[in-house]
Order: sequence, then C-alpha cells, then structure tokens
Amino acid sequence: ETGYKIPRGGMFEYVSAANYFGEIVEWSGYAVASRFHVGCLAFALFTACNTGPRALHHHLWYLQKFEDYPRDRRALIPFVW
Repeated sequence: ETGYKIPRGGMFEYVSAANYFGEIVEWSGYAVASRFHVGCLAFALFTACNTGPRALHHHLWYLQKFEDYPRDRRALIPFVW
C-alpha cells in the first residue's frame, strides 16, 4: 500500500513528531549525563531549536491533509505544544 498515512502507536498517539521528541529527549539526557557540559548542552538546545519548527510544520501539514487527524494530538510536546 502506498501514500501518506496518519502515524499511529507509541508517542505518535500524543504528538505528530514523536521522532523529533525522542531526539530532544536523547540529547537532553546526554547533556544531563555530561553534567551540563557546554558543548552537550548547546547540542541539545540546537536540536530543539531545529526540530521544533519542523515538528510544527509537519503537524500543520497533517491537520490540512487528513480530515480525520486527531485534533487533540500536539506537535512536539505531549499535552503542551
């Protein structure tokens, strides 16, 4: 089967960009594990700044493309944004 589909399962039940959410959590965890080393902290921050707008764009695209897209699903942060 081909074509676009609504992502389902796991964190995709809560956010449109669960993969980006996972990246932010991973790099934030790495920054914490490094005791907030400036390079690791910067990488986590830059990852969030890069993936945040992309997540919003994907979320808006899903809302426009699919009439039955879950309206309570957020873009990147569960229950918040």
